[in-house]
Amino acid sequence: MAPQHRRVRSRALAMGVAAVAASAALAAGPAAGVVHADDTGAALPGPTGRPTPAAGPEPAPGAQPAASAVPTPAVDVPTVALPGIPAPAVPDVPEVRPPSLTPPSAPAPARGVPPFGAFLASDARGVQRMEQLSRWLGGAELRVGHTYLPGNHWKDIEGDIGFLDAWADWRNADDKRMLVLNVPLQERNEAGVSDEEVRGLLRRAAAGEFDHHFRALAERLVALKIPDTVLVLGWEMNGVTYTHRCGPDPESWKKYWNRIVTTMRAVPGQRFRFEFTPNRGRDAVPWTQCYPGDDTVDIIGMDSYDQPTGMSFDEQVSEPYGLQAHVDFAKAHGKPISYPEWGLFRNGDNPEYMRRMLAWMQQHRPLYHTVTDYCPHGVWQCDDNPDASRVFRSALYGRTPEDPQQTPAPTEPPAGPTLPDHCSPLDLGRWVEHWLGGKLCLRFDWWSRSR
Repeated sequence: MAPQHRRVRSRALAMGVAAVAASAALAAGPAAGVVHADDTGAALPGPTGRPTPAAGPEPAPGAQPAASAVPTPAVDVPTVALPGIPAPAVPDVPEVRPPSLTPPSAPAPARGVPPFGAFLASDARGVQRMEQLSRWLGGAELRVGHTYLPGNHWKDIEGDIGFLDAWADWRNADDKRMLVLNVPLQERNEAGVSDEEVRGLLRRAAAGEFDHHFRALAERLVALKIPDTVLVLGWEMNGVTYTHRCGPDPESWKKYWNRIVTTMRAVPGQRFRFEFTPNRGRDAVPWTQCYPGDDTVDIIGMDSYDQPTGMSFDEQVSEPYGLQAHVDFAKAHGKPISYPEWGLFRNGDNPEYMRRMLAWMQQHRPLYHTVTDYCPHGVWQCDDNPDASRVFRSALYGRTPEDPQQTPAPTEPPAGPTLPDHCSPLDLGRWVEHWLGGKLCLRFDWWSRSR
């Protein structure tokens, strides 16, 4: 687990300066910094992606990261208007930033956002940070909690760890919440076990030698009153990192998966959903070769980070076994999609990736998504990605996700006018904007243009 980082931000200019600037711009008209737009926001763009085998960002499941200071919620307030959704409540006076801090234009979803959350830490600190992240997002409702079981010993995989209690309490505090739990399929899961040994373990597993460990996990989760947990079994199985990888013997891997699901579904009281989640792209083996079958898979996920270096978002969509292949495969098999892990990586602070990934999810309506929120991938606990962070925060600020059971079928996001990248929309209220014929926005470069 990468060390957590404290997020500390400060205002660039006083709110009084912002008020003066806004008044001056409105009084002087468009030439002084006010731009008219015919709509309250922009339609989301298009597509995105994740890591290659050896370099993938693998959060050490269940690891205990070094304690860190609680991230301080940032005070900059985004104002992105989303068509068809009431604008979030934000301070009446917009904040003006110097050019180096101006936020990039953010995607504006045309409908309610899919359920979302973040991976913030495996243990109870992850639970505590959920509320803090929500405050940073203007009270946005984080419907999805995401954590990992350690994979050091079989007792870890059986759920014999204290922090599951904290996550169970979080889940059970609200019926709308969803708990996502990544489950290793072998002990010594990150010990660099050879292909030959993995092959032998898979054959033993396919014969039923390890079934009892998963029965113990199922019984523990039912006893904790979280029988509807989403279980991401053997994630990123198409890579080379984990002992639970598929490549050395795909046929035995699929038999093993099916045994696990059959064993866990036999436990009274369970309502688990089982998720098959490879890395984006081909990786070590095509992930389709590892798919165990529709009878034992409920959700088809994908871990998709911004890599490799120089790969555009469009390439992440169109590459073999990429984002489009994932969507098409899930549709062909009648399964919902998800993105348990996604975020920045090899291309640094990349606001365009952030825009496009949010747009992709807005278009294709995953059951849920959880951003990996630590450096180098994150947006809240990582200070290395300020521009992408602003895009993420602006898009999700104050949002309440749709109920997945009532989410309409995916459609193309509507085309429409967009607010220019160099200005920030002003929230003047619906009646004022109606009579003005659109939304006004304040240029970030108003001070330089007035000289």
